[in-house]
Amino acid sequence: MADSIMSKAATMEIPINSNGDTGTLPEDDSLEQDLQQVMVSGPNLNETSIVSGGYGGPAGGIIPTSSIKGPAVRFNPEYLDRRRAPAPGSGSSNHNLSNSTEEVSRGVAVEKLDSVKKWGINTYKCTKQMFSERFGRGSRTVDLELEAQIDLLRDTKSKYENILRLATALITHFQSMVETQQALGDTFTDLSQKSPELQDEFGYNAETQKLLCKNGEALLGAISFFVSSIDTLVNKTMDDTLMTIRHYENARLEFDAYRSDMEELSLGPRDAATMVRIDMAQHDYQIHRDKFERLRSDVTIKLKFLEENKVKVMHKQLLLFHNAISAYFAGNQQQLEQTLIQFNVKLKPPGSDKPSWLEEQ
Repeated sequence: MADSIMSKAATMEIPINSNGDTGTLPEDDSLEQDLQQVMVSGPNLNETSIVSGGYGGPAGGIIPTSSIKGPAVRFNPEYLDRRRAPAPGSGSSNHNLSNSTEEVSRGVAVEKLDSVKKWGINTYKCTKQMFSERFGRGSRTVDLELEAQIDLLRDTKSKYENILRLATALITHFQSMVETQQALGDTFTDLSQKSPELQDEFGYNAETQKLLCKNGEALLGAISFFVSSIDTLVNKTMDDTLMTIRHYENARLEFDAYRSDMEELSLGPRDAATMVRIDMAQHDYQIHRDKFERLRSDVTIKLKFLEENKVKVMHKQLLLFHNAISAYFAGNQQQLEQTLIQFNVKLKPPGSDKPSWLEEQ
């Protein structure tokens, strides 16, 4: 009796309507409905015996497909369509996002292409203008007064760089002499202690060499300060002005290139296509003319301030150099020390382990 009930229950058909809902379950029990909709056939309890460790039977636990029976389940395509179909609005959202990404990528590519095109045209025009000027076939804009000031600056920078090289070499040689005087003074001191018959003579010479060494350190400090100030003037202040001059010279070349291009178009026929090109050429010409005028003004102002700064710096540094050299070779220790104080030259403190200005040279 029990076996027949279990067999009937195992093979009982569960009715499913067209919407995938069972007729005997509440409509709000969605979990139970899904389980019934995806339920697959199970083994027939009447035809197989359940044993410990798996299914029994002559096939060693493998159940033939023909022997499996289960509840009849009708296929509901609407259920799979609901599972596979995207949520409302998601398809259009993804499509819009894809279109937006493509538009951004296309915009970036067009911008890069336009930039490369402009660079190529500008390079071609400037190269053409440069060769025309070099071979005497093209005209160039010249500001005689400004060009003379630029040439003077370049010549001055070259000469100041030579001063730097010579002053740096002087520091190197003088440093060697001071070190030699220091070693000589130490030797005289040692001999004055070991030679009683020449103690005074060695002692005098030891004191003289130590004094010369001290004054030499002071002079090295003054020369190093001089070199540092000139280096700042040449390699920072002058270089900054020369950088602006290079920008100005590039702008001048571009201006003349677009000016020549506009003049060539103006001499040609005046048809509709040419008039459009002339209008574009005039627009580009005006842009480069404004850039050229702005940079020329910048160069004029920087040259003026550079000249004032150069005079001020060199007046102070040349006075320091002269007073220090004169005091040292005159043996005027007091004047040498006063010169260092006057120009605020700092020397290495005695016994300091930090690198001094001498070691940094």
